[in-house]
Amino acid sequence: MTEISHQIRELLDRQAIRDCVYRYARGIDRHDRDLVASCYHPDAVDDHGSYVGDGRGLAEDAIAGHADLLRTQHHITNQVVELDGDTAHSETYYFVVHRTKSESSHLFSGRYIDRFERRDGEWRIAARVCMLEDGIEVPTMDMEVLDRLFAPGTKDPSDSSYQRPLRVSRTSAGEPHTAAPSRD
Repeated sequence: MTEISHQIRELLDRQAIRDCVYRYARGIDRHDRDLVASCYHPDAVDDHGSYVGDGRGLAEDAIAGHADLLRTQHHITNQVVELDGDTAHSETYYFVVHRTKSESSHLFSGRYIDRFERRDGEWRIAARVCMLEDGIEVPTMDMEVLDRLFAPGTKDPSDSSYQRPLRVSRTSAGEPHTAAPSRD
């Protein structure tokens, strides 16, 4: 392999790993069990504090734990990836916002320490330790007002992020949002 081919392969590997972490965050926030499970090899183990087990079980546990939350958002920030053939180790920083039904939100920050493995050409998590570094509670704004101004998100595939092709159905701020039916 030429030097440039090797560099391109490394860039593609790093991007595939980053995309896997992004898919995980989206899957958790949208309560998409299949999307979360797709980030893990079937024999993977995730230590998420109160849950230790496989990716599908983590999805079930997290979604059940988020049932009383109005919204969740996982923000992925710094990531370091060390590649070693078909194995990679990464450290990914995250922020999580949990909007409660009361007048507060919980903000958490931490790191995902992952071992990724490429199997059959696909990078997935083989082992994960979720580390929580900090957490705070903050007062929140009235979401009813904000939902009239902006299209509200949902914790399921009715969320606009799943709509293909995306169509805008609101004509001005302040009108209730209704997703346009898909022609697919």
